[in-house]
Amino acid sequence: MDAIITYIKEGFSYVGSQIGMIYYTDVIDILLLSVLLYYVYKFIRDRRAGKLAAGVIVLILVLAVSELLDMYAIKFILQNVFQVGMLALIILFQPELRSALEKMGNEPLKSLKSIGEQRDIVMITKTIDSICEAVSEMSRTKTGALIVIERSTKLGDIIKYGVAIDAQISAHLLRNIFYDKAPLHDGAVIIRDFRICAAGCFLPLSQNENLMKDLGTRHRAAVGMSEISDALVVVVSEETGTISLAFDGNMERGFNVQTLKQAMMSVLQDSGSKPIRQISRKLRKH
Repeated sequence: MDAIITYIKEGFSYVGSQIGMIYYTDVIDILLLSVLLYYVYKFIRDRRAGKLAAGVIVLILVLAVSELLDMYAIKFILQNVFQVGMLALIILFQPELRSALEKMGNEPLKSLKSIGEQRDIVMITKTIDSICEAVSEMSRTKTGALIVIERSTKLGDIIKYGVAIDAQISAHLLRNIFYDKAPLHDGAVIIRDFRICAAGCFLPLSQNENLMKDLGTRHRAAVGMSEISDALVVVVSEETGTISLAFDGNMERGFNVQTLKQAMMSVLQDSGSKPIRQISRKLRKH
């Protein structure tokens, strides 16, 4: 019994001595590493990179086994694969890496912006009302539409290939743009600073293999736009008239006017508030 007590005391003493050797820089180092690992996990969780990461882990385990067992041929091959493979992976997954870095850069900017800026609730409400009125009518007539609302991520590289408009938002104008005989009806409308900035814009298609197979090009473009930016994208199906909302790389379908207004207000009213996280979780269920 005395030996057990002595062993426990020595164990606590060892742990205490190790804790005493921890400096504040070590704590900061651990916290930064934890944040980095969290973003890496978040990045690969819902993308093709998840399957890729599993393959890389298997190769690392095989390399470790070859080191332990002195399997020179396999070790030589895998070492050369890793030297060239890392560069190849960066090139192959450049769009996903760009998306992750853009979103990481947006997080601190959102926090800083919310400190010194009060959102214009009147303008947001007016914008949402105009969009919902137009979308409701287009849903009834099964007119396809794709409306992108720019937020903190600037979409200049998308806008420059569209047709500049710079007009006040109105339901009548949006319906005319997406009228199926109009020349700009196939592209997306970009809304910037509560104004219609451009129309006829082409968006990047999502490469997410887990998306529903029945989604058409318009819906895949909406998801793709939300993957590379924090934009909010409203879609009306040309086949069914279904209203959908894409945000943060996810899509929710089957909105009516009231639920669409509530969802859009949750995202646009305050970029740092709780509702934006709530709608993100809600969209991830679909």
